[in-house]
Amino acid sequence: MSRSRCFIGVDVGTGSARAGVFDEDGACLGTGKHDIELYRDSAHMVEQSSQNIWQAVCASVRAAVTRAGISPGDVVGIGFDATCSLVVLGEGGRSLPVGPSELPARDIIVWMDHRAVDQAERINAQAHGVLRYVGGRISPEMQTPKLLWLKENRPEIFRSAWQFFDLADFLTWRSTGSLARSTCTVACKWTYLAHEQRWDPSYFQQIGLSELANENFVRIGQEIVEPGTPVGEGLTAAAAEDLGLQAGTPVSAGMIDAHAGGIGTVGVGGAPERNLAYVFGTSSCTLTSTEEPKFVPGVWGPYYSAMVPGLWLNEGGQSAAGAAIDQLVTLHPAFPEANERARAASLSLPVMLANMAAATQASQSDLVALARGLHVVPEFLGNRAPFADPAARAVIAGLGMERDIDNLVSLYVAGLCGIGYGLRQIIEVQTKAGAGVEQIIISGGAGQHDLIRQLLADASGKPVIAPETAEPVLLGAALLGATAAHVFSDLKQAMGKVSKPGKTYQPASGELRLIHDKRYQAFCSLQTDIRAMRDF
Repeated sequence: MSRSRCFIGVDVGTGSARAGVFDEDGACLGTGKHDIELYRDSAHMVEQSSQNIWQAVCASVRAAVTRAGISPGDVVGIGFDATCSLVVLGEGGRSLPVGPSELPARDIIVWMDHRAVDQAERINAQAHGVLRYVGGRISPEMQTPKLLWLKENRPEIFRSAWQFFDLADFLTWRSTGSLARSTCTVACKWTYLAHEQRWDPSYFQQIGLSELANENFVRIGQEIVEPGTPVGEGLTAAAAEDLGLQAGTPVSAGMIDAHAGGIGTVGVGGAPERNLAYVFGTSSCTLTSTEEPKFVPGVWGPYYSAMVPGLWLNEGGQSAAGAAIDQLVTLHPAFPEANERARAASLSLPVMLANMAAATQASQSDLVALARGLHVVPEFLGNRAPFADPAARAVIAGLGMERDIDNLVSLYVAGLCGIGYGLRQIIEVQTKAGAGVEQIIISGGAGQHDLIRQLLADASGKPVIAPETAEPVLLGAALLGATAAHVFSDLKQAMGKVSKPGKTYQPASGELRLIHDKRYQAFCSLQTDIRAMRDF
């Protein structure tokens, strides 16, 4: 069956590449998915392969087109989003090794890699003015600390590198041959000042990356364009053959994966400024749009035109969210038995635990009773916001000698509450700085269960709205491609037409609200206490 004017969104997450085909009304016609490889040499080093990722992207796109029942000629635009990982390529686009493995194929330092903690701390100690636009402190998850690590620890690789790409920009280059970068990637992760349309050479000179400034930033981006802008001349013949599409198909400047989820959701209600996009996956991301810049200590930004063109963006969240819940439940003695039971039922363990929890109470909001006396600060990989503290660590308080699955369910609920209290903390800090929101629009694979959405609403004190589409991140990426193809006049129009609300989860009131208030205060106290104790 052939349909006219379809567009494709490609989402490259930490563990897989996914693709979706959408029509002009935002209906998803077909999806494809292909796993990607992840390499860990230590607790702090995480790497990937750009070639492996490109192969996964191509397989996903081909599968999505087949399942949608369309022909390649029906696809009028394509958009990419990806994790904010660093791709290092030599002359001609050859891969360069970024770690001790010496394997050239491992040419990506993954977003969650924390090898550059020392470099980030040194950069922060110098307090350059550009740090105002990253919440006051650079993160080791951002690219300039990673580039400094590369220069100091792999100087020959740093010298011989032809281009340093954010992963989304690598995908648009691989598709079109264009070296254009997106304001989303370079403003959010590279310190590009999008509101002034420039890099600040003095920052790079101060922190020890003067080479990049001296060469006029040719290796990190001289052409910077907003998301939704077509790049190059569309798909090259080689890329089109790989993807199973037509050469010349328009390709949009890309986005960070969480921000694509924001594009697919924050247009709900027609006023992005009212909505906080909450992307709940392996990590979590909070995305808040404002008309004027809001400086929020410990929250990244404000970034101009990094997500919604013409609006400022503040970005928070946590480095581990879904991954933190996975880590938490593996620590319980009942994990092996529960994991086997989930496998037998063809369910993920978190989904099985959520189903078990929901079966115990008449109301999902009443489930907080299961966590009575159990408190979790799930900061296994540090605190991204609002403390910008990569050294922060998790706290589990109130755990006894129980070894049964029922107790594991209680721990799981307590962990979800902890995720919600971290979200509440970010919202409160932003509100004090003048970047308040009225409601939360949720997306991401870890936040799809009704119980999770209700607990997040109860813990944060804000309504949580699920988007109508089941694939908001893919939809956001696809809207980039549609805008690049001029299906819509601009990205705002695309969002306003296609983003639609689904089910709303209202926060608990009365006695249940008081319980969450008390638990939130305990959460904050535990954060403070463990911070004071970690040096001895």
